[in-house]
Amino acid sequence: MPDTEKATNAEPDKTGAKSAAPRRAADSAERAYKAIRKQLVEFKMRPAERINEVHLAQMLELSRTPVREALNRLASEGFVVFTPNRGFCFRGVDIDDLLDLFEMRSIIETGAFALACERADEAGIARLQAFWADARIRYENKDPDEILELDEAFHVHLAELANNPEIVRQLIGVNARIRFVRRVQIENGPQHWSLVEDHSRIVQAIVDRDRERGIEILRSHISLTFAEARSVLKEALIKIFLPEQTTPRRGRARARK
Repeated sequence: MPDTEKATNAEPDKTGAKSAAPRRAADSAERAYKAIRKQLVEFKMRPAERINEVHLAQMLELSRTPVREALNRLASEGFVVFTPNRGFCFRGVDIDDLLDLFEMRSIIETGAFALACERADEAGIARLQAFWADARIRYENKDPDEILELDEAFHVHLAELANNPEIVRQLIGVNARIRFVRRVQIENGPQHWSLVEDHSRIVQAIVDRDRERGIEILRSHISLTFAEARSVLKEALIKIFLPEQTTPRRGRARARK
């Protein structure tokens, strides 16, 4: 039965405890947010596709209120857009969006690295080293989903060394918006030993607290040219609109990462 978030204004019981309804409503909105965000990140909805709030509410077994709250939150994060008389639509990404997001990612990560060189304690650096020692072995599995997960986790661990939670939140948000495209990059690109080499060099740079060297490596590691953006976006759109066509017959340009 759908969660209707009833009794929002219920009186406290005889012990003075307040109703749990507001808590349930907040939990419902959070559940709706996570479920819808997952669909958007994985491009289960097509770009510019109108989002059916009634269908989402039925699918999630919730009322429309938490679904609307979740969509408003996702709109503030850039995942969806609201148009009067039309409602919410999945924004998707175009070439300019993709370049902007990679540029923002570079700014966030290089800034975080500069702060980490000043603020990171030895225990935090040791945790990053331990994570990467384990993760680099798992790259040998050549599983695009695992590589993407490890890559995102590495960069989040690195950003955490800046001791600024807002930086980490912003990076996670950017990563979510480019995740599908990065998944396509990894799947269609050559063997990603360059990622392994770059990560190892970045770890050494933070160990040495070499600000300039680490920033230089990160900028090169994250950069995306217009040609690469066009190529990977083309591949991503093929997967979105022609999911059954996994290998087009014509030769395809390969993105660098």
